[in-house]
Amino acid sequence: MASGAIRIFARLITAVQPEWRGVDPLGPQRIYFANHNSHGDFILIWSVLPHQMRNRTRPVAGVDYWGGRGLRAFIGRDVINAVLIEREREGRQGDPVETMAGALDDGASLILFPEGTRNLTDEVLLPFKSGLFHLASARPNIDLVPVWIENLNRVMPKGEFIPVPLMCKTVFGAPLRLQPGESKTDFLTRTREALLALRPKPAEAS
Repeated sequence: MASGAIRIFARLITAVQPEWRGVDPLGPQRIYFANHNSHGDFILIWSVLPHQMRNRTRPVAGVDYWGGRGLRAFIGRDVINAVLIEREREGRQGDPVETMAGALDDGASLILFPEGTRNLTDEVLLPFKSGLFHLASARPNIDLVPVWIENLNRVMPKGEFIPVPLMCKTVFGAPLRLQPGESKTDFLTRTREALLALRPKPAEAS
């Protein structure tokens, strides 16, 4: 009931619409990777997935924000069933890539944000961290699907937990995989460019 209510709330307040380019809504196990502007981004992606995909898709989220106690923890752990990882190296217990790979081995699809943190700068897209490469190396037979989240402002501005009403779009691109012998630099460049290619032009975004 809680997950259904969150999905309906997200769809109503953002009027989010999915656009599928080069990939079908239904498909095999996937790793969705997206740009990251707000804490609500993974809910937007999760909410537009078909029921069959949504039920087995888990967002990857920082335990520092979605762990602990309270409403955020309830949503992260009990409703969305997020894969919680420790983003800071200092004091980290366990390997985040191993944690994500374990979730894949259990049959889940994942939603992750390779920028590593919310982009609160004027840059369109921050450089990708190496986690996406290491995960693709660990599980090379799983499709990587880029997803561009387009909104005219941030769904959840910094310091806010309640979303502001906006018109949003999630654009899903063609699947990618790590190529044999492909270097980390080349792979991260290629996946970043694939994500940027989904960004709507000004006329599309208006």
